[in-house]
Amino acid sequence: MNLKEEIEKYEPYNEQERKDKELMLEYINTFDDVLTRKNRMCHFTASNWIVNKERTKVLMIYHNIYKSWAWTGGHSDGDSNLLHVAQKEAEEETGLNNLKLLSDGIYGIQIVAVDSHIKRGEFVSSHVHLDCCYLFEADENDALRIKEDENSGVKWVDIDEAVNLTNEEKMKTIYQKLNEKLKNYNS
Repeated sequence: MNLKEEIEKYEPYNEQERKDKELMLEYINTFDDVLTRKNRMCHFTASNWIVNKERTKVLMIYHNIYKSWAWTGGHSDGDSNLLHVAQKEAEEETGLNNLKLLSDGIYGIQIVAVDSHIKRGEFVSSHVHLDCCYLFEADENDALRIKEDENSGVKWVDIDEAVNLTNEEKMKTIYQKLNEKLKNYNS
């Protein structure tokens, strides 16, 4: 299944996801470069909500650019298999390699506004990430490692604490939504 089909198949959880799904599909139909950062206005990313086996904790990283605790994830960089991107990013950013996919495909979708910033010495203009999030489970006793060029911390936190731990207001509502979905989630 291609990305467009995967998004079309996705059942939105709330009004935010319904509206963002519509816009993502519009962008896919309008631009031929939404899988790469060549599209400086909007491009796809894949993120992860990684929970422990008891589903009481989520794994977060301290993101160096945003100076905030955050989920793991990254740019698709041309890869239309966002599940592959999500898993690769989770492994790279945390050191975990025994992730178990819990969601049947996409777990959450959101369009995330990204403020302008400096990355590797280059100015990056404000833009949006067309994000697909995947739900994974990991053993909280497995060794973690920091990916120093991207993050300066990796830790398990209580799922409710994750919402308050981030200092990015726009992310609080996303994390809250993912936690609400998790409480009603049956694997």
